[in-house]
Amino acid sequence: MAQLLFGLVLFLGIHSLQSLAPQRRDQAITRWGPLGFKAVYAAISLLGFYLLVQGYGQARLEPMVLWTPPRGMQHATALLMWLAMVLLVAAYVPGNQIKAKLRHPMTLSVKVWALGHLLSNGNLADVLLFGGFLAWSVLVFRAARQRDRQSLHSGPEGKLLGTALAVLVGTGVWAAFVMGGLHLWLVGVMPLTRAG
Repeated sequence: MAQLLFGLVLFLGIHSLQSLAPQRRDQAITRWGPLGFKAVYAAISLLGFYLLVQGYGQARLEPMVLWTPPRGMQHATALLMWLAMVLLVAAYVPGNQIKAKLRHPMTLSVKVWALGHLLSNGNLADVLLFGGFLAWSVLVFRAARQRDRQSLHSGPEGKLLGTALAVLVGTGVWAAFVMGGLHLWLVGVMPLTRAG
């Protein structure tokens, strides 16, 4: 469990700099230069990700059950995951209305992903992993929206074609995870077929 916690602190901490501690980020860039900062950022990100994946995997071997999710929560999670995948893809598809309206669809995607997984998983490791990501995404989204309000610049308007593309590709990614076995391959669990 300590490995999971340390991995979360490293991974989420380094990904919080731009939104929650921009002065420290700027100081580090000044001290190490842009390439040096990117190298340190990448190294800490990779180490944190490795530790949280390994720690989560180890914690799942001896689960500490906090609660048993009600029947049907996996279906609610599957629906939320569709929304999360559409939001994630919308962060990268140029000229879509989702990004134009929400401004930070990737952070919202993480929020929806984490909430969905908290609804259908009641082990301590799940609460730490998904709860950590949920808390991080709430704080980062709030900071980003505050920056948006301070900025007079509004983003470009989205187009219907870009929006349709984001929804279609997001739906395809969701289908690959939920029905195509990608979640089973990556995580070892097939959604919608777990006991309960």
